Order: sequence, then structure tokens, then C-alpha cells
Amino acid sequence: MDFEKIKELIKLVDSSTLAFFEFQNENDYMKMDKSLERRIIKNRVDEAKALTPISNSATENVISQVFKSSCEEKLGSIVNSEIEKEMSIDNEILKVITSPMVGTFYSKVSPDSEPFIKVGDETTIGKIICIVEAMKLMNEIESDYAGKIVEILVKDGQMVEYGQPLFKVKGE
Repeated sequence: MDFEKIKELIKLVDSSTLAFFEFQNENDYMKMDKSLERRIIKNRVDEAKALTPISNSATENVISQVFKSSCEEKLGSIVNSEIEKEMSIDNEILKVITSPMVGTFYSKVSPDSEPFIKVGDETTIGKIICIVEAMKLMNEIESDYAGKIVEILVKDGQMVEYGQPLFKVKGE
């Protein structure tokens, strides 16, 4: 793959809402990870509808047919997960904060310290709510939403997957 096609592909991925992108064919391998970048999507349903894969000549030149079908599947799963992040219970909209990476979940800095957040606590956008340890690095996870913590979905020391729900938040 030549340098211009790589630059074009980087621009396409950068302008999308994809957090992780991996491409491999017979000669090339490329991986891009934006999972640490947090974005707030105000209207998830409209965003999900806008994410349907579109085929155009620029994309055709960069991505082979085999890769396109794989990309469409990944976009479909991202759309579904974004829609599932909002849940309606008793006419209340609950937002779900998910893990941005694979690792071990910790609710507090050390075993004898207080947790970052508990059920019933208020959180704000950007507030540190937990730690996910990945590859011996402690990654502080910030809240994507403002509101009240309704439920903590994982236990301290539990392994979590990328995209796994961690907290339910009742929005303000």
C-alpha cells in the first residue's frame, strides 16, 4: 500500500467514530487505536443511523472488497452497541459507561482506600470513576456522562473486555 493511500485511510478512520481499526491483507498490516479518546455522542440514535456504510470511489480505491465486508460488520456491531448503551427502565434513560480497553477493573486506588465512586454518588463528565489495569499500566477511566450512579456492573479485580458495560448512570 503506498503512502498516499495510507494517509487517506488514516483520515477516513480519524473522521469516523471507530475506536479501533485493524487491516490486514497479503502484503500489509495496519492497526489504529483511538480507544483512549472519549467522545460524547448527544443523540445516539441519529448517530447510529448516520453510520451506515457508504461506498464511494475514494473508499473503493483504498479498501478491497474483502475488507469492506469486514468493515461493514464492525460498523454494524458498533452501531448496535451505541444504541444498547441507552436503556429505558421505568421511563428513565440510563446511560452505560463501558470499558475502553481490556484489563482488570479496580474501583479504588488501593485495597484500603475509598472507592472512586459508589452507587448513589453523583458523577460529572471527566470525573475519574475507576481504574483499568492493562499491561501493568494503571489507566484512569473517566465518566462519559453526568448523573447519578445507579449500578456498578463489575466487581473489584474482575477482568473486563473492551466495550464491556461497567456502570449504569441516570442522566441529569
